[in-house]
Amino acid sequence: MTTSLSGRTFVVTGAAGGLGAITAHDLAARGAHVVLAVRDPTRVTPPPGDTEVRRLDLADLASVRAFADGWSGDLDVLINNAGVMAVPYGKSVDGFETHMAVNHFGPFALTNLLLPYITGRVVTISSGLARIGKIRLDDLNWNRRRYSPMRAYGQSKLANLLFTLELQRRLTEAGSKVLAVAAHPGVARTGLDRHAGGVQAALVKAIYPLITQKKAEYGALPTLFAAAEDVPGNAYIGPGGRSGETPKPARRRPADSDTAVARELWEVSARLTHS
Repeated sequence: MTTSLSGRTFVVTGAAGGLGAITAHDLAARGAHVVLAVRDPTRVTPPPGDTEVRRLDLADLASVRAFADGWSGDLDVLINNAGVMAVPYGKSVDGFETHMAVNHFGPFALTNLLLPYITGRVVTISSGLARIGKIRLDDLNWNRRRYSPMRAYGQSKLANLLFTLELQRRLTEAGSKVLAVAAHPGVARTGLDRHAGGVQAALVKAIYPLITQKKAEYGALPTLFAAAEDVPGNAYIGPGGRSGETPKPARRRPADSDTAVARELWEVSARLTHS
């Protein structure tokens, strides 16, 4: 992708490494002003170009609010890229299960706080593993269920798709030209699965040799396509082509487009995050 992005501003969360760093590097190389939103700015070397690093910890709503309070001026595109996968059971400082805190509640609050500044679109990164997710509105934080790291991850990634669905509905209803879109990277070797253990680790070890999408760079292509190319609202972009080098619309399950659950999830998320 070589389209010039000069004069446009992007925020990329989780840009310290993995797909976020690749995404930020590509955007900066095309002339964009890129803000790398990371937990520890002192450990990040920004890519060449018009870039800056700002602190953001999505597991801490106070940090999310501080980031938003420090923003001024137009923001063309917010890329909700940061995420955790298959981590042991834990709670954020706000009392949210870790996957939901970092992958959903943090991005939900950040998006709503920055929305008055956003002029282009919101891109939220989901996962093919959203298909194993189930939204339990009465137990989003796994207080009543037996904890499963992968299913907790799947729930948070399904929440990303439903968040995008409801955000686009609200934007359209308000007459806004801002778009809400989603993307998923397919299977790329980024280290996101480093917390997987036991059966999960065995599955990852078995699957990796079979996949054709071996370059992490290819995993960033759906995000970049969703962020900078001509797509409709509520688009869901995934990898295509033999090695994942050609982004294309991804398939959705009925659960990914459940408008009733999407509205309820939004209402619960707004109440819990006070946003």
